[in-house]
Amino acid sequence: MIISTGMRTDIPAFYANWFDNRLKDGFVFVRNPYYKNQVTKYILNPSVINCICFCTKNPTPIIPYLDGELSKYRQFWFVTITAYSKDYEPNVPDKTKVIQAFKEISKRVGPNAIGWRYDPIFYGNGYDKQRHIEEFTKIATALKGYTNSCVISILDLYEKVKRNAPGIYPPSESEQIELVKELVKIANDNGIKIRSCCEGTHLAELGVDVSGCQTKEVIENAIELNLKVPNNKNQRGVCNCLLGSDIGAYNTCGHLCKYCYANMDKQVVLENIKKHNPNSPFLIGESEKDDKITEAKQLSYINSQLTLF
Repeated sequence: MIISTGMRTDIPAFYANWFDNRLKDGFVFVRNPYYKNQVTKYILNPSVINCICFCTKNPTPIIPYLDGELSKYRQFWFVTITAYSKDYEPNVPDKTKVIQAFKEISKRVGPNAIGWRYDPIFYGNGYDKQRHIEEFTKIATALKGYTNSCVISILDLYEKVKRNAPGIYPPSESEQIELVKELVKIANDNGIKIRSCCEGTHLAELGVDVSGCQTKEVIENAIELNLKVPNNKNQRGVCNCLLGSDIGAYNTCGHLCKYCYANMDKQVVLENIKKHNPNSPFLIGESEKDDKITEAKQLSYINSQLTLF
């Protein structure tokens, strides 16, 4: 099975010690985000966890743990590096620091097992086509040889995004085509393939791989093994991604990016962070008397038949 750490929060950036403790203890408890007393227990063991997938904007805090328990697991990484500054990403470190951490991880896992995310793309308040081209060029040049893929996506303008980041907007389809055409050229010059996810197919003619960002094939290429995945494990009908079981929690990411979909309210996030105990089996808080704990059905997806890898 696949364990995911990055769809609800940024575990490498803010909870690296907790995650290392979970690997040492061999299990984790995860609350259902909609029914908090429904708890799932996942066993963390390389024999059943085929890959741990990370998505982070700051992998630096987890680097000291890479050679410990985590080294026993196959991994796939996404590191998000965007054009935006402190105006929209107030707690994300300087890009040069993130790029250096990206390179450190790439040296360990290889360029097939780490991808760059340049998303979400939005316009407004000083961010336009030219600004994106300039920043994308700097990042792509710095990452040349350390990854072969870059995932892009367009801003989803949720109500909370409108509230937290007034003045920004997703580029129109024609604006997307104008921008992405340039990004594809820059990426190709640096040995990087652009992929998109949940953005339709209109970018395919520009050379964008529109099949998804974390597909079965992407994971197989990262871990150099074939996977036999049950048909019901693709969790969204709009893409082909193998998302895995996420062990994070919403409203816990301290980056506090103004365009974030996973944080509802800054004060809620700050209160949740106060409840974090690095020794707890839960990311936030402890066991509660009404908790109903169910052990997950965990199966290895590794296909034992001869592979091309």
